[in-house]
Amino acid sequence: MAETGSAASSVLERLPVTGWHRRLVVLVGLGTFFDLYEVFLGGVLAPVLAKEFGLGSTGKALVIAAGFAGMFVGANVLSVAADRLGRRRVFILNLLVYSLFSLAAAFSPNIETFLILRFLAGMGLGAELVLVDAYLAEFAPSRVRGRMTAWAYTIGFLGVPLAALLGGRLVARQELFGIDGWRWLLVFGGLGAVLVLALRTQLPESPRWLESRGRDAEARNVVAAIVRKVAPQTPLPPAPAASDIAALGDDEAPSVGEVLRIAFRDYRSRTVMLVIFQILQTVAYYGFATLAPLVLVSKGFTVTDSLGYAALSFAGYPLGSLVSVPLVERFERKYLIIAAALGIAVFGIVFAAAGSVMVIVAAGFLLTAVSNVFSNAFHIYQAEIFPTAIRTTASGIAYSLSRATSTVLPFVAVPALATLGPVAVFSGSAVLIVLLCLDVAVLGPRSTGLELEHVQQIS
Repeated sequence: MAETGSAASSVLERLPVTGWHRRLVVLVGLGTFFDLYEVFLGGVLAPVLAKEFGLGSTGKALVIAAGFAGMFVGANVLSVAADRLGRRRVFILNLLVYSLFSLAAAFSPNIETFLILRFLAGMGLGAELVLVDAYLAEFAPSRVRGRMTAWAYTIGFLGVPLAALLGGRLVARQELFGIDGWRWLLVFGGLGAVLVLALRTQLPESPRWLESRGRDAEARNVVAAIVRKVAPQTPLPPAPAASDIAALGDDEAPSVGEVLRIAFRDYRSRTVMLVIFQILQTVAYYGFATLAPLVLVSKGFTVTDSLGYAALSFAGYPLGSLVSVPLVERFERKYLIIAAALGIAVFGIVFAAAGSVMVIVAAGFLLTAVSNVFSNAFHIYQAEIFPTAIRTTASGIAYSLSRATSTVLPFVAVPALATLGPVAVFSGSAVLIVLLCLDVAVLGPRSTGLELEHVQQIS
């Protein structure tokens, strides 16, 4: 199912990068803000709710795992829906579900209700990052595809230190207007998502997706509207013949089983690579973020101080994302992923072994910085290696494995942290990171600077 160049959407490759593209990046990036805010909120809430509801190791693990479990389900359901219903519709649906259940979770009367609502809110965000990757890949010219995606994530990653900073301040304050401080963290996420939801209604549908469904005339209309705003002098391709329109109807979208057959038949190496990668990358990426506050508490710091130090370390996330902007176009993506992953392994062990506050914060900052070079590179990469018709389904199902691993991880890592200590936990993570690097080096295709349709032809 190798993809060839399309008609109307090929015009997007020739367009100059203007304010229209930058506005698109902002609207998409604001959504990643809430996904990433929510992902790291579990690690912030775990030590707080442990005191609120008297939780042990299993209870703290459940607080972290509930959102990830919902994201696993959402990544499978909504990524499939994005290939069937369109990128724009699911972009709106996922934030709607998240905002409703995040607000409801803020008023949970007990831990059981909280966990159920966190699961449902996580479902809403399950496909958010997969959609971001696919949507920007399908709109951006190949020469700036990586850079535009990296900028979107840089906006999103501002939510990570904000979660820790807000957590520290609100936990220290305990109540605001008679409401527990931790509950305001959930209110902030829910209300902010409502605002972004309203802004996202302005997004156009992806012309590449429309063409993959045989809706050539609609794709051409979308591209024509963009051209009028961006570069009116750019010529459009001729209108498709009537017989060519709707070559693939809405009810003829590939089933999940068919998508998997195509992926393992035509793109076997990259599919196997991505499945292994997504299982292992959770340990590399989310392990530190979800465990950092608990690691600091285990070192003898108070909950409030731990959240403050974590916030300083988490500042590396947006700054690392910013550093990745020029790197993702300068270096081949697969090798950038490998180099950044090895950096995570080294700085993770230093963080775990450190005793002084200065070394802890410095190692945490450097770890989070290289983490986002790693994260941005692989998010760009996973959207490039499958054809449009199956892009969000194939990458979304693979990505859901990272959420599944994230669900299980706290139940392994939190008890291991208590019994073996942080050095052993992070050393074990380093071994898995080396396996991840070998996986990408051997099985991953090249993609940097190539048109999406060209990447599909690389064996």
